[in-house]
Amino acid sequence: MRKIERALISLTDKSGIEYFARQLEALGVEILSTGGTAKKMREEGITVKDVSEFTGFPEMLDGRVKTLHPKVHGGILARKSDPDHLAQMEAHGLLPIDLVAVNLYAFEKTVADPNCTLASAIENIDIGGPAMLRSAAKNYADVTVLVDPGDYPLIISEINETGNTTLKTRFRLAAKVFALTSRYDMAISAWLDKVDIDSHPELA
Repeated sequence: MRKIERALISLTDKSGIEYFARQLEALGVEILSTGGTAKKMREEGITVKDVSEFTGFPEMLDGRVKTLHPKVHGGILARKSDPDHLAQMEAHGLLPIDLVAVNLYAFEKTVADPNCTLASAIENIDIGGPAMLRSAAKNYADVTVLVDPGDYPLIISEINETGNTTLKTRFRLAAKVFALTSRYDMAISAWLDKVDIDSHPELA
């Protein structure tokens, strides 16, 4: 079993991040992050590498594109026991990402505001977050994926014991991801179904 060497953390709900990131850092895990999450960890004295530095490509389009990059998804999706995948990673300069901790833009909270505009709702549809979560959950055999701060202590405990999490834990966490992304998409769909696009000519 390979040890967890690299984690990507990008959070809307930052509760517990100080504990979690500090524990990972103490275990020798390199931490990648974006925007406000990186800022929060640096304020706590935790060493963080920006995803833009990791990929060699800047965040762009007002933050719409941050993690949608082959160096991120290749690092997450590669099967670490597959020699062909490992050869392709080496050929393209990809590094493995062993742990992904992400939670999503608060779409439901945004649209719960009676003054929420369609433009604001659209900007709060997360794209990169679900993509990373689904990639990590699909590759649960090699990647630990987290959406719930309540799972941080268990993950730290398992990494302390063996350097990685158990397959059983990774599978349970992967199932949790698909339940979350399903609910997230259903919430977006349900809200958009109520929108009269004719009343928003500026977005037509």
